Amino acid sequence: MDRIDVAILSTLQKNGQTSMSKLSEMVGLSLSACHRRVKILESEGKISSYAARLDAKAVGLEIQVFIEVKLTSQRQEEIDAFESAIKRMPEVLECHFISGEADYLMRVAARSTSDYEKLYRNRLSQLPSVSQMKTLLSLSAVKEFEGYHLE
Repeated sequence: MDRIDVAILSTLQKNGQTSMSKLSEMVGLSLSACHRRVKILESEGKISSYAARLDAKAVGLEIQVFIEVKLTSQRQEEIDAFESAIKRMPEVLECHFISGEADYLMRVAARSTSDYEKLYRNRLSQLPSVSQMKTLLSLSAVKEFEGYHLE
């Protein structure tokens, strides 16, 4: 990737609705050259999709929770069962296989603590192969993910 690719990617991850003409001006390319670069970045998988970033509170999701998960064992069948179940849960926004004391770190957003409790009791507590879950309630976000630092 050269500096122009970095500029294109940095701009688009801040605002995916940036018009091609505005993007071409910002990165110093002709409209057709910029369009060609974006198409190449898409075909190479560097741009995987375009999406709107929602304001959680504005759509009624008042709390954010991180959950540390320990599995009963590290056997591949246990890992596969857990990961398959997680992939079918739209309430789980992210799930990362991590190193350290916990095996996974998940992120969930909920309307309220009582809604999170229902999710925990009815869905999360039913996940296969789990020996322990530790809920960490986010009091506030100091910095939200806004894109990767590419420079």
